Amino acid sequence: MKKQALIIGLGFAGSVVARILADAGFEVITLEKRPHIGGNMFEYERCNGVRVHLYGPHIFHTNNEAVYSFLNRFSGFYPYSHRVIGRIDGQLVPIPFNFTSIDKLFPEDKATLYKSKLTKAFGSDCRVTISDLFNTQDSDIRDIANFVHQKVFLNYSAKQWGVPFSELDSSVTSRVPVVIGNDDRYFSDEIQMMPLLGFTDLFEHILNHPKIAINLNSESNRRIQLHPESGKVLLDGIPFNGPVCYTGPIDELFDYSLGALPYRTTDFVFEDYDVNCLQCTPVINYPNEEEYTRITEFKHITLQEVPGKTTILKEYPMAYHFGSNMIPMYPIHNPENRQKYDDYLELGGNYSDLFFCGRLAEYKYYNMDAVVARAMQVADIILATPKYD
Repeated sequence: MKKQALIIGLGFAGSVVARILADAGFEVITLEKRPHIGGNMFEYERCNGVRVHLYGPHIFHTNNEAVYSFLNRFSGFYPYSHRVIGRIDGQLVPIPFNFTSIDKLFPEDKATLYKSKLTKAFGSDCRVTISDLFNTQDSDIRDIANFVHQKVFLNYSAKQWGVPFSELDSSVTSRVPVVIGNDDRYFSDEIQMMPLLGFTDLFEHILNHPKIAINLNSESNRRIQLHPESGKVLLDGIPFNGPVCYTGPIDELFDYSLGALPYRTTDFVFEDYDVNCLQCTPVINYPNEEEYTRITEFKHITLQEVPGKTTILKEYPMAYHFGSNMIPMYPIHNPENRQKYDDYLELGGNYSDLFFCGRLAEYKYYNMDAVVARAMQVADIILATPKYD
């Protein structure tokens, strides 16, 4: 009998699992509810010739050589170190906050004092969390911690998450560190690259396999059903005999029987201009006064040469409304939501062929490299399961 696998969702999680299983000899059926592959990584070219990321900027960075080696099979890459500046007190300063930020925002004597004490406390050329700064006994370090908290994190977090900074999970608050030194790169990973022709091209090559059948505009809740009595997943009403990798919202799979899991989402507003460039850097953060959180100018990221044309993207965070056409983007982590997710995961344990992978299925925010690594792990688990031999 031929080996079959069913993949729901063609972002990184589903696409990587699909390719690994296809390489291992599985006939892979994929269902993707959007009209395109690539999930939130999808890129397209606007009418002015500028290629943009439809769902906000995505930057590949990793210390995982295995992840980079896997992706490098399907695309060339060019070196790219992402840099972000933020508007603080009318000045444009590096984000994450670093020694250059301090120099621009404080008098010289105060800046020298702060930099000296930070270096003595933490060493040089390292990254620490805002909590690390607050946990010191030095009053000057606590002063700089309070400044960064007030000017960089407080209002930005309220806009992005809709809750005070103090209520955010540590997995969120630690994502943007404070740099002890002048390194102005947004990420510190050893490998910082971008796919040569963009993410959509990368996905096209990952999914270009004779054993992978792609079905776009396919709502999974219309084609798959769970059959509790048999513990089987049904595809178009017929029990599916093979592994099923689900990467969509776990609450949707179970028809929201335990209630909907909450998310934050974003309204993406693109603007085209007949100029070469509007910004001096790829991204400018606006943590305080404006309603949007950041503006991205994509030509700085894609390195395209499109004379006299540019496109920017403004991002307006908002609450995700269950049942709308909004895209659930950022899981909201707190004990209540984690418990609800665990309860859904327990329901999933009743189906021996069902595997969960990715941001929505695991209710977890993943960096790009981490979700690829997780997909590789899930594929390995499937391949190591004796009944799928």
